[in-house]
Amino acid sequence: MEFRFINRFNTRPKLKGYKYAKESYLIRIRWAVSLFYFAMGLCSSTWASRIPDLKASLNLSESELGTILFAIPLGQLLAMPFSGRLVAKFGSHKTILIAMVLYAFMMTNIGLASTPLQLSLVLFIFGIFGNFTNISVNTQGVYAEGLYKRTIMSSFHGAWSTAGFTGALIGLVMLAFGLKPYIHFIIVFGLVLVVMSLNFKHLIKAKAKKQLEKKKFFTKPDATLLWLGVIGFCCMASEGVMFDWSGVYFKDIVKAPGALVILGYTSFMIMMATGRFVGDKFILKLGRKKVMQISGVLISAGLFTAVFFPYLIPSTIAFMVVGLGVSTIVPMVYSVAGKNESVSPSEALTIVSSVSFLGFLMGPPIIGYIAEAFGLKFSFAFIGVFGLFITFLASRIKAIQ
Repeated sequence: MEFRFINRFNTRPKLKGYKYAKESYLIRIRWAVSLFYFAMGLCSSTWASRIPDLKASLNLSESELGTILFAIPLGQLLAMPFSGRLVAKFGSHKTILIAMVLYAFMMTNIGLASTPLQLSLVLFIFGIFGNFTNISVNTQGVYAEGLYKRTIMSSFHGAWSTAGFTGALIGLVMLAFGLKPYIHFIIVFGLVLVVMSLNFKHLIKAKAKKQLEKKKFFTKPDATLLWLGVIGFCCMASEGVMFDWSGVYFKDIVKAPGALVILGYTSFMIMMATGRFVGDKFILKLGRKKVMQISGVLISAGLFTAVFFPYLIPSTIAFMVVGLGVSTIVPMVYSVAGKNESVSPSEALTIVSSVSFLGFLMGPPIIGYIAEAFGLKFSFAFIGVFGLFITFLASRIKAIQ
């Protein structure tokens, strides 16, 4: 069984104006795109750092909070059929300006919510603009990688991961000073505007060719993009499990004492960020196919190790291995999808991210259901199989080189 790349017509914009750009200007473009990734990640991590405060202020139970948090992926899913088309039509350098400002602005409104219904509505809209921001930023990443003619996508996602740590650190500082979420969000909103104002003019100005606008709104997706989405699904399901269940695993299975229950999550995040910053060098040396195959094996090896050796040190190392495994898969998937010539980069990213995001959405609940029936160790082993599936698919998809 082989999944072949089909080129129906060329829809990728030609970046002629950058053909003879100096290396120093290309570096400035790369910094600009990286900082937009950082700004996007900062918005996400900033609001997440104050979830406990919002939960307490609205007197929400765990189940009520879980239901409300579902509003974000609902908003993202609603926007997915439209975001790729609009980014392709108007250009990511234009849509990113509007989407990022509105994304950060809706973050501030989260701090104003005084009822569960208000919070749900704001998070729903926050998810919509989050999707437009995500597609716009990753389209810029694909363009920037095209200018460099070598893989740099992983480092962009590393900037997003770095924003996660930065947002958490800023959150701790704001809590130390006793600032309310709204003031905290306003300060970060200001930081995001500064980042945008200093870097917007250095974004890549390009949009898809005109024939894209004449296509039917609903068309059959390229099979390669769907299979890339499945790889993303398996990876993001593994990520989602680490984000939502690593603490529970360390508490209930590993029996980690006290504050060490966060050791699994912390070790995972550190290695994921590290892997994204060094991943491009390995991809350049070994190729995407080999790195993706190895990454899938690392995910499975890490999860199976945590299952068979549920002790503090082995499980910590195992979660580090999982973090390293998932670090480069989504950036590689996005990079390959952006080079698909059957649709524009933004539309290709929308197709792939739509399928991938379902993994992040469905993975944690599936873990809960399986854990309820068979135990948490079994559910982690179940997700561990996804890594082997990633390795198998990576070996069969011709577009991955």
